[in-house]
Amino acid sequence: MALSISAPTSSSLLPASLQVGRWSSSARSAKPVAFALRRPLLDAQAAAGNAPSPSVGEVVTELDAVASFSEIVPDTVVFDDFEKFVPTAATVSSSLLLGIAGLPNTKFKSAIDTALADGECNTLEKPEDRMSCFLTKALGNVGAEMAHLVTGRVSTEIDARLAYDTQGIIQRVHELLKLYNDHDVSSERLLFKIPATWQGIEASRLLESEGIQTHLTFVYSFAQAAAAAQAGASVVQIFVGRVRDWARTHSGDSEIDEALKKGEDAGLALVKKVYAYIHKNGYKTKLMAAAIRNKQDVFSLLGIDYIIAPLKILQSLEECVTDTDVKYGYVPRLTPALGKTYNFTEEELVKWDQLSLAAAMGPAAEELLASGLEGYVNQARRVEELFGKIWPPPNV
Repeated sequence: MALSISAPTSSSLLPASLQVGRWSSSARSAKPVAFALRRPLLDAQAAAGNAPSPSVGEVVTELDAVASFSEIVPDTVVFDDFEKFVPTAATVSSSLLLGIAGLPNTKFKSAIDTALADGECNTLEKPEDRMSCFLTKALGNVGAEMAHLVTGRVSTEIDARLAYDTQGIIQRVHELLKLYNDHDVSSERLLFKIPATWQGIEASRLLESEGIQTHLTFVYSFAQAAAAAQAGASVVQIFVGRVRDWARTHSGDSEIDEALKKGEDAGLALVKKVYAYIHKNGYKTKLMAAAIRNKQDVFSLLGIDYIIAPLKILQSLEECVTDTDVKYGYVPRLTPALGKTYNFTEEELVKWDQLSLAAAMGPAAEELLASGLEGYVNQARRVEELFGKIWPPPNV
């Protein structure tokens, strides 16, 4: 069974970091499109946070049920005909640029060609500076194309090589903002995805104070998430499955060891704790769960703001029709009231700074953060290597 996920006609409420579009297992002509699933329009919600009540004769799938509590986001680069299905929000990343460059016919190819013909970049003497400039221009050009095609927001990945450079991150965001503004895309339509190093968190604080929305990624510890919430980050993304995977093969991380002693899943326990912290303290930050491994993860996270799930899990949820007479546990596991049940220590309620964050992160967050950054850096380098091979483009 092919799974198709369609966006509503109204503007997306999802943050720009979410990917929007439609996927079909039978698609042959591929165009890379970022892609997200908006919660369905259900007739009513059952009282006391139970699963939604269907209309008479309405078929309700597990996907319908879980999507009534959290925004469900497909974790994929979508391949479909962009003209036939216009997404409502989009993400622009090095991965997307690689996908665009590898396809013979796509409307975004010209955005890359224009970046490679940019006069400002071509005046730079050092090849590495020139390629970095091309990368930034390409992200901005493709993002602007996306912004003119979608009604929601566009998220732009910030180069992971700037992860430990606060001013470098801010400068890159401002460079991208200028590119978007030159294409008549306002800052309200944008969100920037920044690694959750201390320098990235500090950049988020300063950018948010300017009204620029940020999305902190590579969050693997309570300390990172708490510091990001204090900084005013719009979105914090926790990788549930990666934390769990680390816990299965390692020991010696006090945060993870404490969860395991209580018989809890380390990844899910981290999400619950951060969710409680955000709501206990009234922070504006929205919480996103990623690296989802199975349907039970989805059920255990109901009530969180956003869940990024693989297509195979979404397809399984879509194929399962619920028994409307059986609640099947469709209740929110995370609610604002959760904040009242947590007693945080003085150490956890501190005003986080660089030293306290470094001391509290633990080996799991340190290793996973380093691994995530390495992957993103390698991806950016692959884009620049590709640009080096095809530069200059025709007619330049």
